[in-house]
Amino acid sequence: MSQIESLFATRLYRAALSEHGAPIDPQEMEVSCYSIAEDDEAGQDWCEANAYPGYTSYASLTDLPWRFPIFADLVASLDAHVAAFAEDLQFDLDGRTLTLEDLWINILPEGGMHASHIHPHSVISGTTYVSMPADTSALKLEDPRSAMMMAAPVRQKSARRELQSFIYVKPNVGDVLLWESWLRHEVPMNMSEDDRISVSFNYRWE
Repeated sequence: MSQIESLFATRLYRAALSEHGAPIDPQEMEVSCYSIAEDDEAGQDWCEANAYPGYTSYASLTDLPWRFPIFADLVASLDAHVAAFAEDLQFDLDGRTLTLEDLWINILPEGGMHASHIHPHSVISGTTYVSMPADTSALKLEDPRSAMMMAAPVRQKSARRELQSFIYVKPNVGDVLLWESWLRHEVPMNMSEDDRISVSFNYRWE
């Protein structure tokens, strides 16, 4: 009898941030993100020089947990989520840990987007969601084998989820999503009149 099994799984972790650590008020986090964006002249200059839509602290600030205690609480929560995901992935960490490498704010206004990309040199990457207007864009994840499927037909629209070439995930405010850092992803254009706000991060192996 023939057998078909799925191999080389790509795992996606999704949970409420509140499952680990101290409760984090989304409204306080949103106010903190806007406050940092307003004061971060270097970040504003970088966004303008690079035609970046909206605001990101990626190229300017590395000390968010020191600036606002709510970000320190966030990191404590993320540490626990990442540890849970690493256990699910059955990583052999050889007695070492996955530690936060960087943490940054993203504020995408109407028309803003993040082009498809990966996070090289990291192990686990992810995002937690601060403001997600009803009609804003979902996170788009790409099948990592796409570059090797040069002659493959397209998938049927009704293909099972694990066989689709692209997966769209619409998180809720307060959710955290984690994936391995080699997974290509993007944020399509924000079609909402309101800002889409998130905090992204990378973890490395030490």
